[in-house]
Amino acid sequence: MSNLIKTPPPPYYAVIFTSTRTNVDNGYDETASKMAELAKQQPGFLGIESARDSLGITVSYWTCLEAIKQWKSHAEHIKAQKEGRDSWYASFNVRIAKVERDYSL
Repeated sequence: MSNLIKTPPPPYYAVIFTSTRTNVDNGYDETASKMAELAKQQPGFLGIESARDSLGITVSYWTCLEAIKQWKSHAEHIKAQKEGRDSWYASFNVRIAKVERDYSL
């Protein structure tokens, strides 16, 4: 995900997922790609931006808190979350923020 996405005028919501990885790969890249594609199909999804070095940061954008809640409880996402906790992540943090202003160059 190399391009910045175009979001609608605020307000909308951002889910900020920061993580550090373990040395375990075990299908990580494939699952991350699959989750991004699956998220795009969810009602209320606006877009995603992601970068990874020693710290990974993925921000997904959503129209409302209910859409975020539905995505969190999606069966395939739950399965990926479990694998993340069990194998892929040494640490992670999820923050949900309401975007009240945005501007760009």
